[in-house]
Amino acid sequence: MDMQHYSTLFLGYCQARKKLSSKTIKAYEIDLKQFARFCNDDFSKETLCHYVEAMHEQYKPKTVRRKIATLKAFTHFLLIEDYIDHNPFQRLDISFREPNILPKTIPLTVINQILLTAYQYKSQTSTEHQKKLVLRDIAILEMLFATGTRVSELCQLKNNSLNLETHTIKIFGKGSRERIIQIENTEVLCALREYYNAFEDDIKATGYVFINKLHMPLKEQSVREIICKYVKMTGYDLHITPHMYRHSFATLLLEEDVDIRYIQRLLGHSSITTTQIYTQVSTNKQKEILSTKHPRNKMSIIS
Repeated sequence: MDMQHYSTLFLGYCQARKKLSSKTIKAYEIDLKQFARFCNDDFSKETLCHYVEAMHEQYKPKTVRRKIATLKAFTHFLLIEDYIDHNPFQRLDISFREPNILPKTIPLTVINQILLTAYQYKSQTSTEHQKKLVLRDIAILEMLFATGTRVSELCQLKNNSLNLETHTIKIFGKGSRERIIQIENTEVLCALREYYNAFEDDIKATGYVFINKLHMPLKEQSVREIICKYVKMTGYDLHITPHMYRHSFATLLLEEDVDIRYIQRLLGHSSITTTQIYTQVSTNKQKEILSTKHPRNKMSIIS
């Protein structure tokens, strides 16, 4: 079996007919190239079994699961297009337990200090160019925490998806799922308006909301660098990622008694199961419940 040929057909199918994102297609391409190097054009049950065993020695369970999902999607394509007449995954036991790793969150005090540092830095800038860049940085930091958006969604946010009059943003998430999030905090809205006014020409020219200093759409790595920059300025010795803002957004809302189904919708999760992991990290809320709601508090044994 010519893996290179059929991989190319599959990727074209994913782009033209499935309308998958460029990020997903790139991940598929990497996974299939890796498998092609291993299998030497032998797409058999035995080869798949050996490949999964080899991956377990090299990657974390979550990565192995994702790479298996790629091969299953590839197999499904081959079957429906009649390129193969049997499923090599059939009766192949590749199930395994994946450790339940809790999402990492950022303490609210740290989020507050990062924002405070950014706003203070804005007041200290000496040139208009510096001020513009800080306005952008503040808008990004505020948006990440206000909406829980993924960094990829933030960078792909289009001008026509942001409406500062109605205080809404339209986000296209995984699987092309669309969701609308309201922004009602006045300080966040003020930061977004100030940024938009400063970058309006570039935003309209590119069609994207967040712009870099080269007048081009902002890249995901740039967002990571922006966060790192302000974390260092606070003096904290912490590694904070954009996705940790998303985790913090969900966890802190849960601790404020927001129904988990609302959080699911805000995050754009297709399944409530994905959102339920945040119920395991909400330790502050658990402490509050047990200290104020437990029936033992109504009992007085010692006189």
